[in-house]
Amino acid sequence: MTTPLDELRDLCARAQNRATPTGIPRVAMVQGEIPQHKLAAVYSPMINLILTGSKTMTVGERIFRYDPATYFVMSVDLPAVGSVHASDAGEPYLAVSLTLEPAIVANLLADLPKPVGGELYNSGFSVAPVTDELLDAWVRMLRLMDRPADIPALAPAYERELLYRVLQGPHGWMLRDIASPGTALSRIGVTIRWIRENFTTPLRVETLASMASLSVSAFHRHFKAVTALSPLQYQKRVRLLHARNMLIAGEGNTTSVAFGVGYESPTQFSREYSRFFGLPPSKDTRQIVRAIQPATA
Repeated sequence: MTTPLDELRDLCARAQNRATPTGIPRVAMVQGEIPQHKLAAVYSPMINLILTGSKTMTVGERIFRYDPATYFVMSVDLPAVGSVHASDAGEPYLAVSLTLEPAIVANLLADLPKPVGGELYNSGFSVAPVTDELLDAWVRMLRLMDRPADIPALAPAYERELLYRVLQGPHGWMLRDIASPGTALSRIGVTIRWIRENFTTPLRVETLASMASLSVSAFHRHFKAVTALSPLQYQKRVRLLHARNMLIAGEGNTTSVAFGVGYESPTQFSREYSRFFGLPPSKDTRQIVRAIQPATA
């Protein structure tokens, strides 16, 4: 008998080894080996469901591994390093994701009763086992790939159902908080977006704390709880990830790129780049370019 997980695997079998559009707003799928440098990125808020194989994500000093029938919720933009793995039987990695839109979550919350009591404040990312109800919502959503004319009318309803099922699970507080102005998570999210948009600008923690309406010490504590990084570490990783993409694209040499992402010292840039990626900028870039050239030739 075909299970919902089997049907999802069949539906997503058309995915490529990159984020593959489904034709459904905010829904993408991916399959197979993914170049390592593509998995070191600033990830957008999302719900990600693993169908086959497994994925490891390193956020700050925390490492998460998620396997088939588990889903990963990321509620804020996070610089992370990932790796994907085939199953023990050799089946390729396969996953599907929904990018979170806080306004849609907020509209859903307006139609639901307010929870009794509050949730404990926690990090902005975590892993949980998928439920049958959540799998069924995913199946209905992805069946629309074969009925594109139905997408405008039905996709919003299926997205609400999918979000509703997540709200009922252990990550429910996370979705509530990103869509509820005034919560610590939403206020930290404002500062995260500011850093992402202004990563070349010198960072003043006092300004960010004021932006979040928190004391400096409380801001540090909440920011690290959400991201597993200090504000300065977060900015550095965003800078380094942007720099790597610029170098791979040939948009300058080590010195010009270092200045371009906000470093005042190319030497410091090279040192921090080597520490984060494991190789100096020039060597790392050459290695990546050699690896991707056959695929683009």
